Amino acid sequence: MPRKPARESIADADAAHGGVAAVDRALSLLAAFRAGDAALALADLAQRTRLYKSTALRLLASLEHAGWVQRLADGRYAIGREVVRVHAIYTASFSLDRLVLPVLQALVHATRESAAYHVRRGDARLCLYRVDSPHPVRDHIRAGDLLPLDKGTGGRVLCAFDPVQGKAAGRDRRLYARIRADGFYAAVGDRLAELAGISAPVLNAEGTVVAAITLSCPAHRYDERHIGAVVQAARELHGQVD
Repeated sequence: MPRKPARESIADADAAHGGVAAVDRALSLLAAFRAGDAALALADLAQRTRLYKSTALRLLASLEHAGWVQRLADGRYAIGREVVRVHAIYTASFSLDRLVLPVLQALVHATRESAAYHVRRGDARLCLYRVDSPHPVRDHIRAGDLLPLDKGTGGRVLCAFDPVQGKAAGRDRRLYARIRADGFYAAVGDRLAELAGISAPVLNAEGTVVAAITLSCPAHRYDERHIGAVVQAARELHGQVD
């Protein structure tokens, strides 16, 4: 029987139930690459995975043969072409609506108000997705509508986290600073007097705001208790969209 290693690697500590240990360890080497890592030495990979250098070297040979890593002239290892190929397939098959619409639908189910997903388009914001409230009295924004950036809670959130517009002068500057500090914006009558909204930012993997989740309703139905549901809905999409 093979001897148990004297130290437990990252992969061994979190092994797949019913899986293959060698595969878990090889995948841990790929997972060792972090944002900003152009290439890593064998010693760095062994340290991050807690694998013996000899074990890591054998696994890297297999990964290199399959194209998952490439060995550079200086002996360091970089992500290989196969990762790029698989990423391209993933991107081609990736559909944003499969991520966003279930979140909006759950938000509408929980609050019984309308929910939308806004992205910036030049000097305006685009309603990319929308799920209507079951109430007959509601605002009638549709997916595809363009709305102002400087009015409405969705626009305010997108502006607040913009590197340039977030530093606007006067009242807006104070407002945007508060939105960034709170992580959401709720208001009645910001765009239209009879409408209320609650918006929260959606972040990509780098922490940049790429969209805003907005709950909207007639002013007389505004309920600040929905703030938490909107913030949570936005967080569910963090790191999953670009």
